[in-house]
Amino acid sequence: MDINVLDIKGQETGRKVTLNENIFGIEPNDHVLYLAVKQYLADQRQGTAKSKERSEHAGSTRKLGRQKGGGGARRGDINSPVLVGGGRVFGPKPRDYSFKLNKKVKVLARKSALAYKAQDNAIVVVEDFNLDAPKTKDFVNIAKNLKVDGKKVLLVLPKVEKNVYLSTRNLQKAEVMTAAQVNSYKVLNADVVVVTENSLKVIDEILTK
Repeated sequence: MDINVLDIKGQETGRKVTLNENIFGIEPNDHVLYLAVKQYLADQRQGTAKSKERSEHAGSTRKLGRQKGGGGARRGDINSPVLVGGGRVFGPKPRDYSFKLNKKVKVLARKSALAYKAQDNAIVVVEDFNLDAPKTKDFVNIAKNLKVDGKKVLLVLPKVEKNVYLSTRNLQKAEVMTAAQVNSYKVLNADVVVVTENSLKVIDEILTK
């Protein structure tokens, strides 16, 4: 699949790049995408939810009433889960939600996500660029030139470019990542993926080695 390379003014440079068929041309695997997205979202969870059980409340342990004959449920002390303000039964405890995925599964998931974007013609290739200063307005103009303004944009760079990152930090619908950081969730969550020429080379190296 050949794609025209654009400059930051949105004009064709006269060059074309061929997307690797072993990445962008595969049949996407929905199940591994599900697993990769599930893992990413699980890794974002703090896992700090905690509620007090019966034994952790500071209330008195005096038995409130007789065991039988009271006409109600057996409830013991004031910390009983039966009572308002009592302990919670099987409540949440701090835990780690993360889980492991095999490397080959994660690689296939990234390939599948990129393949979906290629099928939807949602990949824009732009020549490598940097900004002289961190200005949000400059990046907004670039997005307009590339006709991706108003969409959720994932910009993939070959390496960290501080000025570009700072220029997008205040934009709700724009995110910048290096090619090595690209993951399935970010690709699927974006409406369009803008990739620089050298980023494609890095992606090829990472996903086909």
